[in-house]
Amino acid sequence: MTTKTFDAVVIGAGPGGYVAAIRLAQLGKKTALVERESLGGVCLNWGCIPSKAFIAAGNLVDEIRGAADRGILVSEPKVDVAKLRAFKEGVVKKLVSGVGALEKGNGVEVLKGKATFVGPNAVEVDAGGEKTRIEAAAFIVATGARPIAIPGFAYGKDVWSAKEALDLPEVPGRLVVIGGGVIGLELGTVYAKLGSKVTIVEALPALLTGVDPEAVRIVQKGLRQRGVDVHLNAKAKGLDAVAGALSVRIEVDGKEQAIPADKVLVAVGFRPNTEGIGLEAAGVKLDAKGYVQVDDQLRSSNPAVFAIGDIVGPPFLAHKASKEGEIAAEVIAGHRSARDWVAMPGAIFTDPEVATVGLSEEQARAKGLDPLVGKFAFAALGRAIAIDHTEGFVKVIADRESKLLLGVTMVGPEASDLIAEATLALEMGAYVEDVALTVHAHPTLAEAFMEASKAALGEAIHAINRPERPRKDKGAAPA
Repeated sequence: MTTKTFDAVVIGAGPGGYVAAIRLAQLGKKTALVERESLGGVCLNWGCIPSKAFIAAGNLVDEIRGAADRGILVSEPKVDVAKLRAFKEGVVKKLVSGVGALEKGNGVEVLKGKATFVGPNAVEVDAGGEKTRIEAAAFIVATGARPIAIPGFAYGKDVWSAKEALDLPEVPGRLVVIGGGVIGLELGTVYAKLGSKVTIVEALPALLTGVDPEAVRIVQKGLRQRGVDVHLNAKAKGLDAVAGALSVRIEVDGKEQAIPADKVLVAVGFRPNTEGIGLEAAGVKLDAKGYVQVDDQLRSSNPAVFAIGDIVGPPFLAHKASKEGEIAAEVIAGHRSARDWVAMPGAIFTDPEVATVGLSEEQARAKGLDPLVGKFAFAALGRAIAIDHTEGFVKVIADRESKLLLGVTMVGPEASDLIAEATLALEMGAYVEDVALTVHAHPTLAEAFMEASKAALGEAIHAINRPERPRKDKGAAPA
């Protein structure tokens, strides 16, 4: 067995790991990046990127179907599954090769194989039977997470995880999606646009738990318009196959019913990939749910081992993992760096899109704050009307007394892009007056953030300023 020595080793080449390796090399560290599958991890190969390629295609199909409303006459679009799959694979290949070029260009040595800790400062990399011992002063573990399986729904030909769904083997006539969270709704919406009859089964009382209920109602309306059936408080009990026909058994309010299906997509969450990599040999402690315990510098119970991304717990966001990768690399290089962001943005690529950053109304009140709320509907915005996408709104949450911006919820066209301005505003400690006074180009969708901020101050121009309604918990809100 050969032995190699590095200043730092990164295990896992997803959006956290490959970024960490680049940053380490930039900071002058001799770095190795170990990956057992493909550079880019789940995000680039089977998650964020391929799903957005499919979502873009689904949106295009939707636009074509509605083109006649804007005077453009076209025939009913047809989906060539093989060509769409090839388009997706081309997108993935381009980005993965780009990651490889970046690693090489920065002097990172990429090693293919499975890494297992054999001590506090060493791992063994198994590349199909050929093993290499790698020693380093510091390690960053970025092995990600995998979909949770549920009893009675073993992954295979007829039961998909997100990975199989994004391989696009076919567009099934009937798709049952178990899980009404982000992944379930994003992929369910895509398949509905591509032609599937989609049914969502969610065990909780609402879809997208934790998201502003007003925003969720807009998303549910979009699902209904696309013929998607939604079952809430519904438990998936099992999958039956009779004479080649599939049926999903669910229980709602103690009563069982069957939903016919051609394929089933299970999207009920993720579990961390912390087993089988020798963390115990490295002296790395896990919490009760299997996540690595880290401090704000991403350092584990072993000072030489850092952990980032999904294995340190939710939110499961690629951009969170990337930021943590940069922080861990900087700490290893002796810089003063820590997880000190004000708020982490999130985007949900349903139709319409939902994006959030900071606190919601409910979260602000739970913290004992008195939130000031401003809301502006896209239906009153010139650009939204011009592009025929008027669904949704922008809502700003601020501290009533100081007017400090606390959070923003957006649901509507291009919300995933628009949330960036709100994130910067929170990071810079902006007040609603700062946003309201900032001139926004016209006509643009971004004006909705400015208008919502003006509405919070009672100064909206393109909406009627109305007094706040009394709250049941504390009576009338102060003027």
